Amino acid sequence: MTRGRFITLEGLDGAGKSTHLGWLVESLRARGTTVVQTREPGGTPLGEKLRALLLADPMHLETEALLMFAARREHLAQVIEPALARGDWVVCDRFTDASFAYQGGGRGLAREKLATLEQWVQHGLQPDLTLLFDVSTDLARSRVTSMGRDLDRFEREQAEFFERVRNEYLARAASSNGRIRIIDGARLLNDVKKSLEEVIATI
Repeated sequence: MTRGRFITLEGLDGAGKSTHLGWLVESLRARGTTVVQTREPGGTPLGEKLRALLLADPMHLETEALLMFAARREHLAQVIEPALARGDWVVCDRFTDASFAYQGGGRGLAREKLATLEQWVQHGLQPDLTLLFDVSTDLARSRVTSMGRDLDRFEREQAEFFERVRNEYLARAASSNGRIRIIDGARLLNDVKKSLEEVIATI
């Protein structure tokens, strides 16, 4: 049986990834592909409990990183790896690039520690394609605040934090050998969809 494909969506909150996630999944399904849609942190009952803690409770930076990867290990074992082995495609809202961007770039955790956790938890597994939705931090913040909901503890960070997160994402894209494709999330919805159509037509 042919292994499935693993696609992840990344970017700042407000960059547009969640807006286009459902459309992307339905577009793939329209091609006859069996798609598992999921998210991180989360994706499993245990992962969702850890997500609630991570988004609400203050904690040490290393605790935060360890909980992220604990949720990821469960997610891989229970959802992602079985789906790929069945030949299904997996589309995931965030994955390890987010850990490098937020805990590494944003909070300053040593990349070596994140790389060690990545190897331990993933055993070399990487997405086949990552779509990085990129917008300015000002636009991302304005979109998030316009939603009119309570912000989680990541969304309440200062502008400088999000600049570091964005810069780390862009640096990872530059060194990804084409795995990470940058999508300009500031454009009109239909223009973004056209870019996504062009990308998924190649996979």
